[in-house]
Amino acid sequence: MRRESLTPSERVMRARMAAYMLHARHDPRETTRAARLAFNERFLDQVDPDRRLAERERLRRADAARRAYFTRLAYHSARKRRGAGQRSAQ
Repeated sequence: MRRESLTPSERVMRARMAAYMLHARHDPRETTRAARLAFNERFLDQVDPDRRLAERERLRRADAARRAYFTRLAYHSARKRRGAGQRSAQ
C-alpha cells in the first residue's frame, strides 16, 4: 500500500502498530536512552557551561532548571486552555 493511499487515521494506526512492535521487541528505556541523555545535558549546559561547579551542585542546579522548564510548559498550557475556554464561552 502506497503512502498516498492511506487516510490520516490509517497512517496513525500504522504508526501505532510500529511503535507497539518496537516496544515489544526492545526495552523503551534503551531505545530512548540517547535522547534522554541529550535532553538532560541541555540543563547541565544551561547551569554550568564551563563545568566549574562541583558535581553535586551542578546536578542540583540542573534539576532545578529542568523543573523550571516543565513548570513553564505547564503554566503556558494552563494559560492557553483558560484562554480557549473563555473564547468559546463568548
